[in-house]
Amino acid sequence: MIETTQHQVSAKPIAPNNPLATFIAGVKYRWQLPHADAEQVRAIAYKHSLAIPIAHVLWTRGYIEDASITSLLFTSYEQDVPHPRSMKGLLIAAERIIAARANKEKILIFGDYDVDGVTSSSLALTALLPIGFDINFFLPNRAKDGYGLSVDAVQKAHKNGFKLIVTVDNGTTAYAAAEEAQRLGVDLIITDHHRPHGGDLPPALCIVNPHQNDCPYPFKHLAGVGVTFKLMCMIYEILGIPALPEKTYELLLLGTVADVVPLLGENRYWVRHGLHTINHFRSNAMRTLAQNSNLTKEEYTSLDIGFMIAPQINALGRLADPRDAVKFMISSDLADVEAVGAVLKAINEERKRIDSAIYDQIDQRIQRGDIDLSKDKIILDSSSEWPAGVIGLVAGKLMHSYGRPTLLLHFDKQGFAKGSCRSIPEFNMFDALSSCNDILIQFGGHSFAAGLKLKQELVPELKRRLNECIAASVAPEDLLPKLRIDGPLPLPELTQKMLTGLDQLEPFGNQNPQPLFFIKDVSLVRQPQILKEKHVKCMVFADGIIKPVIFFNRPDLIPILQQLEDKPFSLAAHVMKNEWNGSIKIELQGIDIALSES
Repeated sequence: MIETTQHQVSAKPIAPNNPLATFIAGVKYRWQLPHADAEQVRAIAYKHSLAIPIAHVLWTRGYIEDASITSLLFTSYEQDVPHPRSMKGLLIAAERIIAARANKEKILIFGDYDVDGVTSSSLALTALLPIGFDINFFLPNRAKDGYGLSVDAVQKAHKNGFKLIVTVDNGTTAYAAAEEAQRLGVDLIITDHHRPHGGDLPPALCIVNPHQNDCPYPFKHLAGVGVTFKLMCMIYEILGIPALPEKTYELLLLGTVADVVPLLGENRYWVRHGLHTINHFRSNAMRTLAQNSNLTKEEYTSLDIGFMIAPQINALGRLADPRDAVKFMISSDLADVEAVGAVLKAINEERKRIDSAIYDQIDQRIQRGDIDLSKDKIILDSSSEWPAGVIGLVAGKLMHSYGRPTLLLHFDKQGFAKGSCRSIPEFNMFDALSSCNDILIQFGGHSFAAGLKLKQELVPELKRRLNECIAASVAPEDLLPKLRIDGPLPLPELTQKMLTGLDQLEPFGNQNPQPLFFIKDVSLVRQPQILKEKHVKCMVFADGIIKPVIFFNRPDLIPILQQLEDKPFSLAAHVMKNEWNGSIKIELQGIDIALSES
């Protein structure tokens, strides 16, 4: 998988002609329904042997021309994977790491405490330890050490005899630490994927980051683990070793999905490859994580990884010593893996409890008007009681529930506010924070997710500026909770051919979400059921077909559905494949309903 190839840039989707849309008021969300060109949709379905609803998804998402459709449905190494040599600084980094082995120098891998950082560190160790490198690793504790490479960490590495430090998933803004490494004569290689703040970069031996302005690497959306993987590929190629350990593909999969980078192009190829790997052979770590999640499917999807597997690794990095997560990921000792897995499960359950409590607290403040969304364009709240490690997850849930950019802050005892932001597609949070750089101590991230630190007394000023940024760039209707529908779905179209098409659209994630369909004028077959006091299950009928539907965490729908009786309503739903005892059933996961009069 590491030979030189002629890379071809994947064909990209184009915007559909006349992208008109109808808007429907659902019970919770504002639905945006596309007006597709029926003739083009039929042509796509015919040319590519797809069910009509799948062709609708492609058309709505801008995949209209044959080249872009083929590129999406059939990823390939030759088409989607550029050679690592084209990434700026990567060859220098690979040669310096190889020289460290020849010179018997100690190498320190410096990672991060989230899943991307844990998997990046684990991947480097998995690749380098078996081939004779003297290598160790360090992951900072979120509460004690903070984010990223620090001056103190460089000094400790130097004191312990490390001649080379390699950062993974961090370092692009580690100016002071890089200067200290330079002063002490410690070579520093930075590998990262976070966008630089400006033109100046830390004075390292080399920086490997596709977001550098002059980096010619054509694919810019790798996770930190993806950049680490490319470096390992280059090292193995130079050394003439034909293949990386299989474990690296599992780690690449986990980090890529968990870091919510776009699942297009090269990421799409490697996630597919990683899913194929774990669905044929599962490591001790993967088996343990699946057992913790009660995941019993024969084949896992990217959604299983993102929602059930990755959060457990993240939990340990957020609330305890993240070094244990690396040991868990790479250990071959089943007893050790299961012991750490039990800790992971307990911490993740506690994390979910804390998440829920914080979400409910902020939700109640919004309902009471303490956070006034009629005036504020952003949801911004803060507390000294919230663990810094979980507020990013809560911010994401609030952003989805209310359709607003959300920023949650933890106040520490030193008078600083440390926060996590989650944003909507219409508002680039990274660019907004860049415009506020003069009042921030540090920040970093992406357009959809970012972290920051500032003095507590400057929080009102930050809120004022962000409100102004949003007001100037985002239409009011885009600040509502909304659903983007991919196309209509008559119930008779729920066939094996459609399931096959959905499989071809996998993996689902950022910029390739799970398709959401509009199912018009269904009626209830029987009264809905409430499950575990929060989920709703019902049977719906339309066009001679009866299908089960489950709504997760929507108890608010029970009284509405009970009053409908036999009146028609519409569904916004995902199509699900339920495998049980060797049989496959097609079911629906409802997201919202709309009454006929809407």
